Amino acid sequence: MAPKQGKPRVSRNPELIRGIGKFSRSKMYHKRGLWAIKAKNGGVFPRHDPKPKAAAPAEKPPKFYPADDVKKPLVNKRKPKPTKLRASITPGTVLIILAGRFKGKRVVFLKQLPSGLLLVSGPFKINGVPLRRVNQSYVIGTSTKVDISGVNVDKFDDKYFAKEVERKKKKGENEFFESEKEEKKSLPQEKKDDQKSVDTPLIKAIEAVPDLKAYLGARFSLRAGMKPHELVF
Repeated sequence: MAPKQGKPRVSRNPELIRGIGKFSRSKMYHKRGLWAIKAKNGGVFPRHDPKPKAAAPAEKPPKFYPADDVKKPLVNKRKPKPTKLRASITPGTVLIILAGRFKGKRVVFLKQLPSGLLLVSGPFKINGVPLRRVNQSYVIGTSTKVDISGVNVDKFDDKYFAKEVERKKKKGENEFFESEKEEKKSLPQEKKDDQKSVDTPLIKAIEAVPDLKAYLGARFSLRAGMKPHELVF
């Protein structure tokens, strides 16, 4: 259906020719009744307050897509869950480390930290393993246990093992060519005392069990003819 057509607009001052109206400006002033409106308002045309401006619209989307894909970070909606400790690992269990600097060493499990990592100790005097954090994915739990009821590990958490970040200063031209060996940083005395406070009661408990000290001091390794799936720890 064709749209309805309204009445054509009729001007009060029809044009004789283009740009020239039939009535003059003063004639239209009286014809439109502007003189009456002016007289009613004290000889002045009424002024209306401007309408409040609408709130600025949100940022307009760009007309064109960017030439390169802009990477947007994904929102992580997953709630962190506490790491579940394996049933075979309990406080005092002797563990075998499978990777890292102390691979093959036997250590004593002390407690699980809030991050899910395991706090273990050699002890240091027996096999050289200090207090450190280990992921339970890289250890094997054994059936051997140590009584750690006399060991206090309440002080240790993840912040205790955090490393201090030092800003490196830019070396000058003279310092760059100097071949001076940097001195190794020594362990703070406070951490040495903490290690001693943990190892002292732990070693006493280990020495109370025959052959346990030698067992912890020996490194674990597979030899010819040993089948890992048949081993019982």
